[in-house]
Amino acid sequence: MSEFEVMVEPLLEELESEFEGLRVTALGGGHGLAQGLMAILDYADVVTAVVTVADDGGSSGRLVPGLQIPPPGDLRMALLALSPTPTLWRDLLDYRFSAADVSGHSLGNLIIAALTEMSGDFEDALNTVGRLLGARGAVVPAADQPLQLEATIDGAVVSGQAAVGAARGRMDELRVLPADAKAPSAAIRAIAQADQVVIGPGSLFTSLIACLKVPGIATAINETGATVVYVSNLTTQDGETLGMDAADHLEALMLHGGIRVPDVVVAHDGAVHVPLPVRPVTVDLGRMAELGTSVEVTDIADPSADWPQHHPARLGAVLRRLA
Repeated sequence: MSEFEVMVEPLLEELESEFEGLRVTALGGGHGLAQGLMAILDYADVVTAVVTVADDGGSSGRLVPGLQIPPPGDLRMALLALSPTPTLWRDLLDYRFSAADVSGHSLGNLIIAALTEMSGDFEDALNTVGRLLGARGAVVPAADQPLQLEATIDGAVVSGQAAVGAARGRMDELRVLPADAKAPSAAIRAIAQADQVVIGPGSLFTSLIACLKVPGIATAINETGATVVYVSNLTTQDGETLGMDAADHLEALMLHGGIRVPDVVVAHDGAVHVPLPVRPVTVDLGRMAELGTSVEVTDIADPSADWPQHHPARLGAVLRRLA
């Protein structure tokens, strides 16, 4: 840590603690977290995203081995979600190459990687991108290094986020490697200082629980005085959660993620059309009550989406009421 950081960090912490306003911290990754963040922007004063760093596919999966940085893809997506105003910087961060050696790479991922090499600090690179975008919140990696997911599914060991997400069968155990990875202090502080913690929507095992398995994250959630809300997915995912209803999702979140029962679960009420074997996530209110949580069931789907996704304004209205 530089001399400047040693002097400034205590001041920033003091300013943060004195800020008056609603603080919301969201956890997860991918498209689900992005939809959740856009919903949270509708009502929160301070927004922090704590994002999984176990992605091993696409552009991120190609960058991590050579550069030894956390995969930037989900973090970039969260930054874009927190920057809804159209700008040239937003277009650049969202641009993806389609040819030559950089085919498939997101320019935003490459910019984050370049800024990390220039500054020597991954979190500093994310903060710089956030300032360039005019992001209305902070994005923090769930761990200070890239992680690998490893699962035991129906007794067989499966390695890697993509492989775990595609595997069908009973999840016996989910692990993040290396086992001594830790969550950055900024992530723990964001959870501790939050008025509301939102988990989901998002891939149950490979985004949400992958984030919660990082040592320190689940403990911070269990110790916070914030209202903890779990936003249920609209549909199951082929491989990862086939055949699971909302109560099954919640049980897995507590069993494998190690968190206390959320105060509220937000679930969708309405028709969702998807091809088999994927199905809508149904809600058994009796089972949810037995698990010790209350449920807000309402129409939170985006009717204009090609594939079922949460509508930011509808979801935001529900989360505002629960804050």
